[in-house]
Amino acid sequence: MQDWSAHSTRPLPALLAEVKEAAVGELHERLGDAGHPDIRPGHGCVFRFIDSETGSRLTDIAELAQLTKQAVGEVVADLERMGYVKRLPDPEDGRAKIILLTERGVEAYATAERLFAEIEREWAEQVGEELVAALREALERIAELEREPSAARRAAA
Repeated sequence: MQDWSAHSTRPLPALLAEVKEAAVGELHERLGDAGHPDIRPGHGCVFRFIDSETGSRLTDIAELAQLTKQAVGEVVADLERMGYVKRLPDPEDGRAKIILLTERGVEAYATAERLFAEIEREWAEQVGEELVAALREALERIAELEREPSAARRAAA
């Protein structure tokens, strides 16, 4: 196994993963301090992809999270037990359920957004606003490219 810590040319995905893990770790520490110590990183697959206003179907969350319905269903059940989400019948399909944030879930969601913004501001203070803004712009562009069908990406190259 390569020890990238001794090199300055670590692969970009490894750096991105390291920064993501640090940010998520910091988020969860602060979420605990803000009254949500029971939210774990694994719950992010729901919080990250749920429509915070209208709710989402389990199948849609699973597809966006690139996880199985069963895996996301377990996370939803856990969040439901803790009072962060509830399931209601889908008015368009009697067989399906809509996963909605409860009042507690909305508060936790808003807190997480605020905390991520704080973390980003702290990064800007530490390394400079221009660098963080450039990083955000580059990552947004790359993410947009990755959302395009692969044939369109190759044609644009």
